[in-house]
Amino acid sequence: MKTLPKENRYETFSYLPPLTDQQIVKQIQYMLDQGFHPAVEFEQKPEPTTYFWTMWKLPLFSASSPQEVLAEVRECRSEYPDSYIRVIAFDNIKQCQTMSFIVHKPTARGY
Repeated sequence: MKTLPKENRYETFSYLPPLTDQQIVKQIQYMLDQGFHPAVEFEQKPEPTTYFWTMWKLPLFSASSPQEVLAEVRECRSEYPDSYIRVIAFDNIKQCQTMSFIVHKPTARGY
């Protein structure tokens, strides 16, 4: 039996291969279709007890296309290449976070 390589797992999608930009766009489009507000967060050393990551900018309340959000993800990647980056979605009706998934993992971590 073959097991997965030893590395930290963070969320549901972290058990899959890294998402491509096209797959990220589909997830973001789903967020927008549901009326959720996307935001980008990053953290250099996420731990299971770290619930709050640093927000890249304010949530993208006026985002109307996935490309706008993906542009922010790319900008965050270039600014913080050694950090984990995730996209989250807020539901303004329920006043809570409804989705989150990691879109960037730094390479060569010492885990």
